[in-house]
Amino acid sequence: MTKFALIGAAGYIAPRHMKAIKDTGNDLVAALDVNDSVGIIDSFFPDADFFTEFERFDRHIDKLRRSKSESQADYIAICSPNYLHDSHMRFALRSGANAICEKPLVLNPWNIDGLQEIEKDTGQKINTILQLRLHPSIIALRDKVQSGPKDRKYEVDLTYITSRGHWYLQSWKGDSKKSGGIATNIGVHFYDMLHFIFGDLQQNVVHYSSDTKAAGYLEYEQARVRWFLSIDVNDVPAELRADGQRTYRSITCDGEEIEFSGGFTDLHTRSYEEILKGKGFGLEENRVAIETVSHIRDADPQGLTGDYHPFLKQVIA
Repeated sequence: MTKFALIGAAGYIAPRHMKAIKDTGNDLVAALDVNDSVGIIDSFFPDADFFTEFERFDRHIDKLRRSKSESQADYIAICSPNYLHDSHMRFALRSGANAICEKPLVLNPWNIDGLQEIEKDTGQKINTILQLRLHPSIIALRDKVQSGPKDRKYEVDLTYITSRGHWYLQSWKGDSKKSGGIATNIGVHFYDMLHFIFGDLQQNVVHYSSDTKAAGYLEYEQARVRWFLSIDVNDVPAELRADGQRTYRSITCDGEEIEFSGGFTDLHTRSYEEILKGKGFGLEENRVAIETVSHIRDADPQGLTGDYHPFLKQVIA
């Protein structure tokens, strides 16, 4: 049985990791979070040791390693705030464990280079959660693109509106230095998906950027993509909002909707299964997506120029 520790146990995504550890027949031996609202652990691993201070968690993990205990952590899963991922992955590797890190892997592409050096120094491996690469609809579209003409460019519109309350901007997620901004926090897995399907990124233009929404244009080897991301409920189409809908997700390829709303619930478990077989996604697989969001964060918005997303006109107007 493989032993896991988890950093960020009170976070939104942590229960998916706990479920994946349990579903794969393994054990969570220790967890850390500065917040103590972690009763969800009882549903999965009530015997796991829990810490609210990193120093005590560090001492516990080190004690297990030095004593060669059966409870020594083989993997440390990282669900902490984005800006802490780099540090926590380094901690995992130096503790003799492999890492499994949530998106975004890091905030800046040069952090990947430093982590690769630590992998070499320690002999441990960093795995990442790029769950859309495992979604059947995404795999089917990638197969279709790769089996078609290599010089074909698909026309893609990506719209993702996931409403958030007033709490969002008051949390670490609203601080771009900690979250990387909206494109990084809610968009990075979509940019990875686009690269996975359509090949290398060739052009990256930002049309609009604020604390609550962003839009731009991306061109890949085989696609031209207009994208729009928002956490503002007012961006949900009016007819849907009238029915109480607070989220809206749409990806069209040459005018045809890509249906992938189902099949999400077990993708973390699928990710863990692949990681445990030695087939996880590593550091280099993340590079293009991290370069993409880093550029978006630093770019000067161009306004209504070029090929912009249709939702943008109502925002700027």
